[in-house]
Amino acid sequence: MSIITLEQLAATNGSLLGIDPGTKTFGLAVSDTTRLIATPVETIRRKKFTPDAAKMFALYDDRKCAAMVIGYPVNMDGSEGPRAQSVKDFCHNLINIRNIPILLWDERMSTAAVTRTLLEADTSRAKRAEAVDKLAASYILQGVLDRLRV
Repeated sequence: MSIITLEQLAATNGSLLGIDPGTKTFGLAVSDTTRLIATPVETIRRKKFTPDAAKMFALYDDRKCAAMVIGYPVNMDGSEGPRAQSVKDFCHNLINIRNIPILLWDERMSTAAVTRTLLEADTSRAKRAEAVDKLAASYILQGVLDRLRV
């Protein structure tokens, strides 16, 4: 497979792995098999691509995922900047290891929305830092799940 559209994703069955790719970490979330709910799973500190990818593929296999949904950091005006190109390169590197379907999903404001929710819940700074990436992955993935039901 390769980078796919939402329509192509809708034609697959099974859980989805959501990834919020940051410069220092990857937030990971998974959906249930019925694709109703996204659940935050973990945050991986970025080290080297191959071991980081191995951790993602291990979770992908363990949860019997059908595709990955990766947050795509477009600019607020909809244009693509260096971070967007970096995520595309990351996706192509994943596909070179294993040819799986990947959906890029606009992640604008996902981290801000999650951070705002954590602040409203009076979450400490340390707990926010620990949780924000996997919660952002869950927020991104939940957006796709909600869109699939429309």
